[in-house]
Amino acid sequence: MSGLRSWAARRLLLGLGQTAAVVLLVFALTEALPGDAAVALAGDQPDPGRIAAIRAAMDLDRPAHERLADWAAGLLHGDFGVSLVSGRPVTTYLADGFGPTLLLASVTVVLLVPAGVGLGVLAARHEGRLVDRLVSSTTLGVYAVPEFAFGMLLITVFALRLGWLPPTAVGYGTDLLAHPAALVLPVLVLLSRPVCSLARLVRAGMIEALTSPYVAHARRYKIPGARVRYAHALPNAVAPAAQQLARTIDWLLGGVIVVEALYVIPGLGTVLINAVAERDVPVVQGLAVVFGLTTVVLNLGADLVTRRFAPRAEAAA
Repeated sequence: MSGLRSWAARRLLLGLGQTAAVVLLVFALTEALPGDAAVALAGDQPDPGRIAAIRAAMDLDRPAHERLADWAAGLLHGDFGVSLVSGRPVTTYLADGFGPTLLLASVTVVLLVPAGVGLGVLAARHEGRLVDRLVSSTTLGVYAVPEFAFGMLLITVFALRLGWLPPTAVGYGTDLLAHPAALVLPVLVLLSRPVCSLARLVRAGMIEALTSPYVAHARRYKIPGARVRYAHALPNAVAPAAQQLARTIDWLLGGVIVVEALYVIPGLGTVLINAVAERDVPVVQGLAVVFGLTTVVLNLGADLVTRRFAPRAEAAA
């Protein structure tokens, strides 16, 4: 246990370093954007006085290192700056877009874990037989279909031809939970590829675990087959899948731009598209920092889960 705590402390320090690197990288990349943001915001026929005022408001007339220091200090206090277009705090944009994206991500993950693990275990238990071949070929085929194409197919079949579900979330606002029918098609698209990846990882891990020496030892002691599979083999089989699950959650919370744009969902992905189109640099910076922090935190959590469920990895470290 002390070894785990020591490892967790080292991993946390690494995460803090990665967070600082994310902040620095986001600032550097926005500084490297082509063109002049002040000129772009000034309009088609920019007035020199207006450009100068915008540059002063954006602090572009100050050295980059001073602006970086002020921005980083603000981030430490939860101040992400102010939108150049609307004058609203960037945190309001994050709050407005976070709800729909979090709802989509939560519903997707709740369905993803049992579906992915269940399919993987089912295929592993019937390795080499018809069920295994059916699951493997289906997951491979579905994974190969791009989200946009799959989403358009679902809209054509279930919204336009059958009329069972709404084609988009237009008219529902940000309160999608009150209109669950508007969530069905987006969630199906979001599930399509991650469930295939998770199922294939769990299948491979389960097959390896079921042929391992410790499972053979458990069977020699006449431990029931279900207990061997789910108490001994499954925890070690899902440990590698924890990393994939963390990447999936990161992808979901980061705003699935294609899905949100296709179904007109006012989430973080839509906020990012609008901010880029308007060259609203503070909003883009704020979203990029949030996405980067999400990646660091989720990977840290996935590492902890992997160490917890696969003690052999800890012993080898």
